[in-house]
Amino acid sequence: MPSDFRGFDCVEIRFKGGRKEFFRNEKHLPLVTGDAVVVEAAGSGWHLGHVSLKGELVRLQMRKKKVPTDSRDIRPILRVATPDDEERWQAVRDLENGTMFRARAVVDELRLKMKLSDVEYQADRTRALFYYSAEDRVDFRELIRRLADEFRVRVEMRQISLRQEAGRIGGIGVCGRELCCSTWLTDFKAVSTTAARYQNLSLNPQKLAGQCGRLKCCLNYELDAYLDALKDIPQVQRPLQVATGEAFLQKTDIFRKRMWFAFRGDNNWVMLSAERVREVLEMNKRGEKPDTLLAPRQEEEAAPAVSTLMEGDLDRLDDQIKAGSKRGKRKRKDRGDRAASQSAEASTSNAPAANPDAREPREGRDQSRRRDRGEGTRARPEGNARPNRPESAAPGQRADAPAANPAATPKEGPAEQRGRRGAAARPLNRRGGRGHRENNENGAPRPEQEARPRRNDPAAAQARAPREGDQGRPPGQGAEGGQGGRSRGRRGGSGRRNTEGGASPAASTPNPS
Repeated sequence: MPSDFRGFDCVEIRFKGGRKEFFRNEKHLPLVTGDAVVVEAAGSGWHLGHVSLKGELVRLQMRKKKVPTDSRDIRPILRVATPDDEERWQAVRDLENGTMFRARAVVDELRLKMKLSDVEYQADRTRALFYYSAEDRVDFRELIRRLADEFRVRVEMRQISLRQEAGRIGGIGVCGRELCCSTWLTDFKAVSTTAARYQNLSLNPQKLAGQCGRLKCCLNYELDAYLDALKDIPQVQRPLQVATGEAFLQKTDIFRKRMWFAFRGDNNWVMLSAERVREVLEMNKRGEKPDTLLAPRQEEEAAPAVSTLMEGDLDRLDDQIKAGSKRGKRKRKDRGDRAASQSAEASTSNAPAANPDAREPREGRDQSRRRDRGEGTRARPEGNARPNRPESAAPGQRADAPAANPAATPKEGPAEQRGRRGAAARPLNRRGGRGHRENNENGAPRPEQEARPRRNDPAAAQARAPREGDQGRPPGQGAEGGQGGRSRGRRGGSGRRNTEGGASPAASTPNPS
């Protein structure tokens, strides 16, 4: 703001009961809203009030109340109230209740038709304002004389309306809030029952009246909104003429634009829209009568329910999830079969060149066994006997190495089968396994049942073929495990392998040691 700028010098001051007046701040005191100030009284003396408004807003209030800003009736502000001024003002306010009760007693003695509602003392205790309400004119000259003699003050009587009286007393309305007239409402406008009719309210005086005994001021608050909404509602002055009789208006919902009609002697109401009522009124003007009040129905396609849409979406979602899981399982299964076939082909192609001691993958063994069962006419040595170990074999060469001719290559020997452990040896170790079924397809008895050695038989242990590296060791302590036949496979697997093709090769070959 510029340095030479000066705000509006008028200030609004509030007194007891919400009474407000305008005063001029000639001394340019630094005032804040709510400060207690001492102002010049109307007749003589001084009074204490509180600042309620200042600045340019005061100018607007004065323009609203049509108070000229240069009026000479605007009194000045004397000073900011001191603690002594506030103590004197509080002491005077304590006398107001006793004075009001004594004045009411005097009014009853004089039998005056008036109601004394409040008393306000001036802060310097030189004048007293008595507020009253009355329906007719009252002669209170005798009352003023008696009150002045009793209280030794200058008495002033001021008549107020019932609404102003309720505002000075205060209270709680039916809405649950403090009364409007005691908080913010200062201008009281006339309220009539027409406002209640426009709003379709029941004309019950007990419900429409406030604490002052007059119609509630809040009936005017929403009147303009109802008048705007009524422009779209047709005016029904006569009953609607229908082929079945006359329909009388019973109720109107202004904001929803609905109207209810009923036939004479019928308690059932028919709800119509404002457009339909306007159509019926135009038909009645032309002398036509519709068959029914309701408009003819047009067949519309029923929209699917929300629950149906939701259930359909959920079903489709479940189908997509199931189809996706099935495709994933099928892909994983095809991938596993492809890997198994590739590993089987690699093992069969690399079998002659690989180390004979290396283990064959389980998938490759399963594929080779399936092929063996399918071919059925594979060449075998006579009598299912395996070739004996040649006497001129080299020390580093295995006794059951494959022959030079690949077409006449026999099955694995007992030494190779004995070298396998764990899952690779389980199919051969089971009773009634694949190896047994292959030899007994024609119903011949199992050879191991005829010449099956016992587990702890010393003769069978000595007749067992020695392995490489057993030369130079005492009998019964070879590389196979020695004592008690520990090196045999689980569940007597070594006995089955030695007797599977008939006589053991070790039985026909003498021990070199």
